[in-house]
This record gives sequence, C-alpha cells and structure tokens, in this order.
Amino acid sequence: MLILRRSITVCAWLVLAACSSTAPLPVGRSARPSLISAEQSRDAAIHAMGLVGTPYRYGGNTVDGGFDCSGLIAFVYRESAGLATPRTVAQLAGFGDMVSRDALRTGDLVIFGGNRPTHAGIYVGENRFVHAPSTGGEVRLDRIDGPYWSRQRMDVRRP
Repeated sequence: MLILRRSITVCAWLVLAACSSTAPLPVGRSARPSLISAEQSRDAAIHAMGLVGTPYRYGGNTVDGGFDCSGLIAFVYRESAGLATPRTVAQLAGFGDMVSRDALRTGDLVIFGGNRPTHAGIYVGENRFVHAPSTGGEVRLDRIDGPYWSRQRMDVRRP
C-alpha cells in the first residue's frame, strides 16, 4: 500500500513539475554554474516526494533505516543526481550557491535557522518542501508559507 501511495504521489508531482518554470537568478548575482542541471533538480524533488511517509530516524540516511533532514537530502541527491552533499545542516548552509527567496526553484535546498541552521529540506514547488522533521515523525510535505515555517528564518541554497 505504501508503494502504491508513493507511486501515485510521484506521478502527480511529475505532472506538476512538467508545468513548472525555472526562476531567473537575482540581479547582481554571479552566475556560477550549478552543480546539477535543472532537470536533475526536478528529479531530486520528485524523488524526495516519493519518500514521504518514510520514518524519521536521527542520523538516518536510508529508506530502510529512516532519515533525518540532512540524511534525506544526502540520499535524494546521491540517488537522483549522483551528487554528494554535506551530511550536517550546518554544512548544508554553506553548500552550493545562496539564492534569493524570490528565485526559489524546484530542487533548491531550504535551510531554516539563519546563523545557527537547525533544519533543512528540499523545495518541490508551489511553496512546499519535503523534509524529515522530528523524532517519532516521518518524512513529510509541508508549506514554507504555513503557520510554523513562515515564522522561521529561511535561506535558500542551490546545489
């Protein structure tokens, strides 16, 4: 049943991802090439959505063992784009390029907490991100403009 639910979720997001557009870089930013293509970014977002419902586990980085937030990101980018990402939220806060919130696109990393980053997820479009939030929970899809996350300082990193 879990596989069927994930398959349906992935199919729905494939349709939505095909309709999404890529936002331009903010004016005045250096246009250093991304480590991955826009297509790989979309693939990472779709892969992340397929993991919704996987149990949370502190230090976890596998489907069978569960995920914490940085383990989820490491697994998704390794499997979907062949990209090694840092393993801690603090390291993720300096990974890739800083992007303005206005330029947020599917596959970008959203890092919460500002100078002391505490949490991270993968942006999947339409103000939503996939993340592994807490002990006892599971990987889920949340809104960055929701009541809790909209009050948190958020930085955007593009691998």
